[in-house]
Amino acid sequence: MIKISDIKGINKLVTDSVSGVTEIVSTMHKTIDNTPGLCGATTFGPIGKISDIVYNSIHSVNNLVRDCIDTILSELEPIIDNEKNFPERDAVLSALNGVLGDYLVKHNNPLAIPMTVQQYKQPPLNLETLSEKLDIPDYTGKLLVVVHGLCMNYQQWLFNGHNHADALARDFGYTPLYLNYNTGLHISINGRSFSNLLELLIPNLDIKDFVILTHSMGGLVTRSAYHYGIQTGCSWPKYLNKQFFLGTPHHGAPLEKGGNWINLILERFPHAAPFARLAKIRSSGITDLRYGTILDEDWISKDRFDHLPDERHPVPLPEKVQSYAIAGTVASDQGIMTDRIIGDGLVPTDSALGKHSTPELCLQFPEDSQWIAYGLNHWDLLYHETIYEKIYQWCSSNGRPYTRSRA
Repeated sequence: MIKISDIKGINKLVTDSVSGVTEIVSTMHKTIDNTPGLCGATTFGPIGKISDIVYNSIHSVNNLVRDCIDTILSELEPIIDNEKNFPERDAVLSALNGVLGDYLVKHNNPLAIPMTVQQYKQPPLNLETLSEKLDIPDYTGKLLVVVHGLCMNYQQWLFNGHNHADALARDFGYTPLYLNYNTGLHISINGRSFSNLLELLIPNLDIKDFVILTHSMGGLVTRSAYHYGIQTGCSWPKYLNKQFFLGTPHHGAPLEKGGNWINLILERFPHAAPFARLAKIRSSGITDLRYGTILDEDWISKDRFDHLPDERHPVPLPEKVQSYAIAGTVASDQGIMTDRIIGDGLVPTDSALGKHSTPELCLQFPEDSQWIAYGLNHWDLLYHETIYEKIYQWCSSNGRPYTRSRA
């Protein structure tokens, strides 16, 4: 089931898409008109002027349709339930935000996901209007904040009946809170927002222990948040004890690098160049995954679709926080080349473990704080019992062995 706001957002997205495609075709038309024909002649002139009239008419009608539908939907909105969420709807919105999230925000589209924090299946916490200590049901003083990856949402931590956060709550008494956010925005923008959110949350709780568990892009957002938390003098970083990174592309993911090459190939040919805009549909969050960019200064004043070298500023791991990294690999045995090159299917193992040929960029996870999970892909890291077994071992201060009967 979808909401009225969803329909309005889809209406805006579709009409924006029509305008975008119209602009692409218009550009192609002008490119062809300017192409020399026999004896150097071109078709530029009255035909070009007529085509401009046609394309401008399409834009005008398209905008009129969008405004009319929005008006009708605004009349219906008060009489239709617009509050309930559904897992299927949320999954679609999360994927859409991962691909187009920056575009949705730029155009004030209601499909854009705001950053929130909440207990599982509970309404988001209202942190802006707090006047006293935050009341979280069954809060133990041991806080676990869980951060999802690209095109996902907090509900997808539960898979095949297992949730790492629930298991940590059961075995170690943590109270899980889930971050939900628009993964299509620049990672550094989400990092700043996450830091600001934690600064509203942490001082209003009695903290005995504070841990962050991340998957994929969520790890980059968390590292960015810590950097900006320290830079802006926030109090929350001093409470953080542990952070876990599951399949985080600390140094990028090859698939985004491949997407960048598509732009280069298309833009080399004049008649194909307009279609490069279609390849550029991917969001700022996705292009940040080319190298694992987590700072503003590494993307501001740059064209994110240019084929640029890795010029990131080093961001080391925090010295006073215990940091752990798990890399997956579809290879079943140690030493196979697939282990390093393909990794978990999306993230190479060296990237997930923070290893880099440039010493300044290496994250220097301690040897006993990094681990490779063989025979598992990127999504297996979210639910597989061997992953939780390793997290359990790292959390066990008294060396208790993990037993599968706990699951």
